[in-house]
Amino acid sequence: MPLKVAIQMDPIGPIDIGADSTFRIALEAQARGHELFYYTPDRLSFQNGRVMARGWPLVVRPVKGDHFNLGEEVEVDLADWDVVWLRQDPPFDMGYITNTHLLDMIHPDTLVVNDPFWVRNYPEKLLVLQFPNLIPPTTIARDLVTIQAFKELHKDIILKPLYGNGGAGVFRLGPDDRNLGSLHELFSAINREPLIAQKFLPDVSNGDKRIIIIDGEPVGAINRVPKAGETRSNMHVGGRPEKIGLSARDREICDAIGPLLREKGQIFVGIDVIGDFLTEINLTSPTGIQELDRFDGTNVAEKIWIAIEKRRCA
Repeated sequence: MPLKVAIQMDPIGPIDIGADSTFRIALEAQARGHELFYYTPDRLSFQNGRVMARGWPLVVRPVKGDHFNLGEEVEVDLADWDVVWLRQDPPFDMGYITNTHLLDMIHPDTLVVNDPFWVRNYPEKLLVLQFPNLIPPTTIARDLVTIQAFKELHKDIILKPLYGNGGAGVFRLGPDDRNLGSLHELFSAINREPLIAQKFLPDVSNGDKRIIIIDGEPVGAINRVPKAGETRSNMHVGGRPEKIGLSARDREICDAIGPLLREKGQIFVGIDVIGDFLTEINLTSPTGIQELDRFDGTNVAEKIWIAIEKRRCA
């Protein structure tokens, strides 16, 4: 059954259509006969009891430099749509949180993917805390004394903003590094949020594995290898994607977290695993499906839409 699908995302013009997961999801939806509507996060509003969005009918095509067409601008009531995709990128700030509250008002009568209540309540670096046996030694704190004690215990640590994304603000502090105090001052001057510190995992030199989970089930993984001299493996800072399979430990991790993700309406999730440890559970705007398609021939977008159609058409 054709569905009316609205996509809340950042501007579509500048995206890399060879890597962008939202574009691939839209392309698959169109191929399945679904109607597409696109709007940016700043065009979402609450008006007289209705959740409205001002945007455009959308047609997409896999042609670089000519990958979309927009219809006439129109304002729609999102309660009239079957599916709304929450695909705006972080930062996970009050603007993002406000949008989840607004979308909460139409879900689940309109299926919002991923469920905005749990996207809001399960930030990527906090949800993992529910699985202490799966994660590396971790501390979340704002005060310097606590973070210093963690570093003294573990010697070699990663320090990063709790609500950061894309590898921004990630620092490795080795045993002889003396910059913790200065970094704490820097972060404290920027915002009032806590920091997250984790024991450094040497296995990151072999890659940071992104595992794609659809409706609680793993469908494959890619490995992201940091470039020489770099701790971060994020692809937009030079990480190299490569083909990789799922290990027994990967499946153990997925078996532990999959039921919770399915129960909370998290249809498309990307988790990060370094060695034997889970480091993040990405609910906001996970990526990696195009790389998995190229490496393994796995049409993840198709699997995503099968899961959505099953829920929407039941």
